[in-house]
Amino acid sequence: MYFSYNKLWKLLIDRGWKKKDLQQASGVSSTSIAKLGKDGNVTTEVLLKICKALNCDVGDIMEVKTK
Repeated sequence: MYFSYNKLWKLLIDRGWKKKDLQQASGVSSTSIAKLGKDGNVTTEVLLKICKALNCDVGDIMEVKTK
């Protein structure tokens, strides 16, 4: 099982945002954004900052998938 952030990328597309916009609005590092792009592990602090910037819940940006 792993976390998928496809919901996050769809949300950004729907809002017309780029990854750089998300990085600037949330204060998250480019390294963390890159990890998200590879469905990697990030801290809950990073997820919280993203949720605050997008005014959404964590369930709106990620989901658990099975391989």
